[in-house]
Amino acid sequence: MAPSPLALLLALGAAATALAEPLRFVDCGSKDGSIQEVNVSPCPTQPCQLHKGTSYSINVTFASKIESQGSKARVYGEMLHVDIPFPIPEPDGCKSGIQCPIQKGRSYSYLNKLPVKSEYPSIKLIVKWELVDDQDQMLFCWKIPVQITS
Repeated sequence: MAPSPLALLLALGAAATALAEPLRFVDCGSKDGSIQEVNVSPCPTQPCQLHKGTSYSINVTFASKIESQGSKARVYGEMLHVDIPFPIPEPDGCKSGIQCPIQKGRSYSYLNKLPVKSEYPSIKLIVKWELVDDQDQMLFCWKIPVQITS
């Protein structure tokens, strides 16, 4: 019996995930959680080269130190120590791989997309990604340097 197209797709997705290297990141204030791993795919080398018109997969594994009914992501492009808000398609962490309510002591995989629009300038900057709990405290915060290219 031949494998279904879905089974092949899932196997390829698992292989691609296995090839994703954990990134070196700066923790910028994770208070209510601890980051175990950050992956951006595709990003074979750092700083990540983000190509305009492409969407990147974000996967953050973290452990929660608190209980929370929900979570919300905030993403920024940091230039000259100024945070410029960066819209993402789904800011609700509970719709991004996290089973809510969040429980203390449990590990979670947060999954999201980072779309790089064609109209963005070609520049070097820092991506800052925060996930806050229902008390607006940081479950996690990480930063990585990126280069937006054509």
